[in-house]
Amino acid sequence: MESEIGKVLLTAEEIQAKIKELGATISQDYQGKNLLVVGILKGAVIFMSDLVREIKVPLALDFMAVSSYGTSTESSGVVRIMKDLERSVEETHILIVEDIIDTGLTLKYLVENLIARGPLSVKVCTLLDKPSRRKVEVAPDYNGFSIPDEFVVGYGLDFSERFRHLPYIGVLKPEAYSK
Repeated sequence: MESEIGKVLLTAEEIQAKIKELGATISQDYQGKNLLVVGILKGAVIFMSDLVREIKVPLALDFMAVSSYGTSTESSGVVRIMKDLERSVEETHILIVEDIIDTGLTLKYLVENLIARGPLSVKVCTLLDKPSRRKVEVAPDYNGFSIPDEFVVGYGLDFSERFRHLPYIGVLKPEAYSK
């Protein structure tokens, strides 16, 4: 499996250092606020788990599952909510935790959907941002790393449900996904 990785883009150590930094900034920004951290399944689970341990303010957790990819490497642009929140978001500040922002289509839909539910605020924290692929105007409030337009896997990101468990972010060799 690791023979399908062309190169390591971000090491486990680089990722953990950035998460500590993000956690400190988020903790400062949400001091004294009612924070709901919403993880986007499945890709953000590993990042979110490490991130919430670095956030030093009280928070609640919930999850959403949305899909715009299926098993493809390209977003279809059609977003479906597969699992919704289990709680009301009124009187809360929502922090959406994403693994990667690519075209922005899914995130734009998600932010608009959550704003319509009446929270006090909605912000986005992503581990990876790929701005060169953007199709709509969205920007994360908290960003780990901006990366080039390469197909990345590991640390929660997958290709056909593989590679999520890797402790680093790697670039998948083209022959691994063009079969």
